[in-house]
Amino acid sequence: MFDILMYLFENYIHSDMEVVVNHDELTDELTRAGFHRQEIHKALAWLERLADLQESETKPYLNRSPNSATRVYTTEEVARLDVQSRGFLLYLENLGVLDFTTREMVVDRVMELDTPQFSLDDLKWVILMVLFNVPGHEDAYDQMEGLLFEEPEGLLH
Repeated sequence: MFDILMYLFENYIHSDMEVVVNHDELTDELTRAGFHRQEIHKALAWLERLADLQESETKPYLNRSPNSATRVYTTEEVARLDVQSRGFLLYLENLGVLDFTTREMVVDRVMELDTPQFSLDDLKWVILMVLFNVPGHEDAYDQMEGLLFEEPEGLLH
């Protein structure tokens, strides 16, 4: 499922093309690309739920923005998001890339992924997808994209 999301993000969402594709055409294209229909439907549902998160009725806790609070992760979230991933989320909050709402959207979308393994690199892509889909967070998206694609300069030790 995550491979399909990546394919869609790279070929449709992240490209500068403004393409309107219906679900049937998209399903056919993804099937031709070698993806299974069941996984395609899961990925498309995941994207629809991402869009739904912007509506306040869907997740009312997203409307509350505490000034200072500590995020305590559930057992299930800790199992999916390792220490490095949780630290990266905190780092992005400190940088201002993520705020309370977008962090919760990211965690929500991560928990909905149907994948046995989840890495920090996968988390970075989920963050990009979330920020891309939230109006008013264009600067945060650009900053995250820079963090994801920048090559470090100089020698690495």
